[in-house]
Amino acid sequence: MAQTYELKASARDRVGKGSARALRREGLIPAVIYGDKQAPLSIALNANEVSKKLHAGGFLTHVATIDVGGEKIRVLPRDYQTDPVKDFLIHVDFLRVTANSKITVDVPVHFLNQDTSVGLKRGGVLNIVRHEIELEVSPDAIPEFIEVDLKDADIGDSIHISAIKLPEGAIPTIRDRDFTIATIAGSAAAQSEAAETA
Repeated sequence: MAQTYELKASARDRVGKGSARALRREGLIPAVIYGDKQAPLSIALNANEVSKKLHAGGFLTHVATIDVGGEKIRVLPRDYQTDPVKDFLIHVDFLRVTANSKITVDVPVHFLNQDTSVGLKRGGVLNIVRHEIELEVSPDAIPEFIEVDLKDADIGDSIHISAIKLPEGAIPTIRDRDFTIATIAGSAAAQSEAAETA
């Protein structure tokens, strides 16, 4: 289940580079809320609070509530820009979401039991094809991550999306094939050892 948090914001009347720079000097970040067939809303957020959320992880998969002058708007961060030199946040884009919304998100993949995997113990190498899986899901059901259990995976095995238990209502955006998430390949050392034995 997706985590949620709340941020306080103020509406912005002025937009453009000059006003954005003035906001950043005051410790604020310019942002925009768009979507849900409504006009885009320009806002300013506390730079420190948003940076903490960004660096806590899962920023683009956590639903937030933004309080703009008493009006609470449910949003999902869709994109952010950082300064190319100093690496601090300079802008955030938010998408309005409702309980009935269907959105596309990239969910990270976590690999379990690498230390007890049959194939990896025999000298195999984990070849990760997809570090993230793009899912179509409702905002309230965004998973933190997708788990792949490698315990029984052997050399030569491929783990496909069909073998993964996805949260209810989550559908991969790639539907035309059973795509590969990871493989267990034989290492060069294991292959030369097998050739010697043969």
